[in-house]
Amino acid sequence: MPLLQVSIVEGRSAELKEQLIRDLTATVIQTLSVKPEAVRVLIQEMPKTHWGAAGQSMAKRDGEGK
Repeated sequence: MPLLQVSIVEGRSAELKEQLIRDLTATVIQTLSVKPEAVRVLIQEMPKTHWGAAGQSMAKRDGEGK
């Protein structure tokens, strides 16, 4: 049973996350030749203050962490 874990910065719409789940599931079905029922997708949303790149949080980079 494939389990995909995806970490993203919070703020995306429910519709966009549904599309991500559909697209990832379709890719796993095609690549691993498994049934859709076997695929699990876990989306973990992180606050921008908890996600860092290049030495600063995404909140600070986006001007929200003042």
